[in-house]
Amino acid sequence: MRMPRAIALLVCTAALAATTGACSGATNPPAAGGGTTFKADPTSPPAQGPLDSFTWSLYAEPYTLDYALAYDYPPNTVLANVCEQLLRVTPDMKIVPGLAVKWSRPDPRTLVYTLRPGVKFHDGTTMTADDVVASLKRQMDPKTGSPWGSSFKTVDSVEKTGPLEVTIRLGKADVLFHELMAASPGTVVSAASLAKEGKDYGTPAGKLNCTGPYALDRWAQGDSITLRKNPAYWDKALSPKSEKVRFTFVEDAAARSNAFLSGTADGGYMVPSSSFSQLRGSNKGTLLFGPNTAAANLAVLDFHGALGNLKVRRALSMALDRKNIIKAAAGGVGVPAKAPAARGAWALAPERTAELYDTLPEPVYDVEAAKKLVQEAHASGRRVTLVTSTLAPEISVVANAVQAAGRQIGLDVVLKPVSPDAYSSIFVDPDAREGLDLVITNGYDNTPDPLEFYQYLRTGDFGNYGRWSNAEFDVAFDRANSEPDPAKRAELTARLQKIALDELPVIPVYEAPYSVFLGKRITGAPTGIAQLYFPWAATIGAPKR
Repeated sequence: MRMPRAIALLVCTAALAATTGACSGATNPPAAGGGTTFKADPTSPPAQGPLDSFTWSLYAEPYTLDYALAYDYPPNTVLANVCEQLLRVTPDMKIVPGLAVKWSRPDPRTLVYTLRPGVKFHDGTTMTADDVVASLKRQMDPKTGSPWGSSFKTVDSVEKTGPLEVTIRLGKADVLFHELMAASPGTVVSAASLAKEGKDYGTPAGKLNCTGPYALDRWAQGDSITLRKNPAYWDKALSPKSEKVRFTFVEDAAARSNAFLSGTADGGYMVPSSSFSQLRGSNKGTLLFGPNTAAANLAVLDFHGALGNLKVRRALSMALDRKNIIKAAAGGVGVPAKAPAARGAWALAPERTAELYDTLPEPVYDVEAAKKLVQEAHASGRRVTLVTSTLAPEISVVANAVQAAGRQIGLDVVLKPVSPDAYSSIFVDPDAREGLDLVITNGYDNTPDPLEFYQYLRTGDFGNYGRWSNAEFDVAFDRANSEPDPAKRAELTARLQKIALDELPVIPVYEAPYSVFLGKRITGAPTGIAQLYFPWAATIGAPKR
C-alpha cells in the first residue's frame, strides 16, 4: 500500500506532511480546534532571471539514484531533474506527454507509445525504442528487485515496433499501468549505460545517463550531490535557469531549519512542521504550501496479533484525537483524514471529488465507545508494537499520541524506536516488519488517480505491508482498473474506499498540504508533490530585483 509509494503509495517513509487535497488557488479552512489558515497553489512566483547555482536541502541522503529502486522522497526529488518518463505529471496534477509524444490504445490490452524524436541522452546519444524497452524490462526483471515490479504484473510483453514506437501488451486491462508511465515505472534511461555501469548503476561510484534538464555531476557520499545544466535539453520551455544545483543532506529538523534561516540552504521540500512558525516569522524567505496526494496513516503490519480483530482497529481509530495530533505534528496546518487515500489524490476527476470524498463523515472521536470495543474483543491489556524513529519529528509526535490513545482504551501500545535507515527498510523489506504491529506512513499517489493508492491493498501487492486480503476488494479493484473513463473509474474507486474504511487495514490520521521553503535568492519552484517527477529545479531562478 505504499503507503509510501505511490501514493501511489510508494511509501514511504518520511516526513509526514500529508495532503489536504488543496486545490490551486484554494484557501483551505483551519483545522478544527484552531489550526492555521493556508493557501495552496501549484507554483511559486515565476523566476525573473538566471542563477549560477542554488543549494537544496534534503531531509536524508538518497539511498540510491537507480530509477528502478527509487521509492522515496530523497531519491525521487533528485532524479526528477535528471531522468524522465514516457508521460509527465504537471504541477497542477495533470498527466501530459513526456518522452512519448503520443499514445494509443487499439484495444483494452494494448498500449502503443510514439516516442519524441531527437531526444538526446546526457552523453549526446539519441534515445530510441531500444532504450525504452530495456528500461521497462529491467523493472520487470526479478533480479533488479524493483519495488515497482508489481506495477508490471499485468504486462505480457514490451516490444519495439518501430524506431520510435513501443508496444506493450497486457494480460488484462490495466488503466493504472498507463498512468504510472508518468512515474518511476515509466522512466527511460540509456540501455548502453545500464550495461556499462552494471552493479555501480545508481550508486556514488556509478554514472547516470538520462534525458532530463540536469545531468549528474558528482555524488560525494555523505556530503552532497551536484547536478549540472544539460544544454541540449529537448524541452525549451523548461530550459534550466540555474547552471548547477547542489543537494545537501540534513536529517535533524532543527539543523535543517537553521540552514534555511542562515542561507546555507536556499530551499527545500517537506519542511519540518515544527519550524513553520519560525520560518513564517523570519524575513529570510517564504514558506509555501501546494497540492498533495498524501495522508498520514497507521498501516497495520500484523493481522495475527491484537489488531487482527476489526473491533480493536476501530477502537484505536476512535481513540485518536486527530485535531490535537494536527496541532502538534503538522503545525496546525491540516485536517483529519477521512479515508486512507487523501482528498488530493482525487485530482484526475475533480468534478467527482465533492460527491465521492467530501461527503464522507468526519472520523469519530469517542474514547468511551472505543473502550467498550476493546472489551468486546477481549483485547484489554493486549500488546500493540508501534515502530517510531527520529527520521522526522512528526513520526515521534504521532507515535506518542497513538500510545496515549491506546492506553486510554486498555491497549498496551509499546513504542519501538529504530534508526532512520531501519524505518525506511520497513517499506521495502518484509523481514524488517517482524515483531511490529503498526507503522506510521505517509501514503501518497504518484499520479492524480485515487485508484493508485488502493492498488497497494490488493492481495499480494508489494505495498500491502500487512498482507491484508479481501476477495471483495480484489474483484472491485479489477473492475475499476478496467474502466478507462476517469469519472466512471472514480465512482468505482469509491467502492474500494468504502471497503477500506469498513475494514481498516490502514487507519487514516490526517492530511496536510505539501510544503516548500524558498530563500530570498530563489523563486519559481513548483510547490506540490508533483515535484517527485516534474523537473522542478529547471524552473527555479532569481526573483525580480
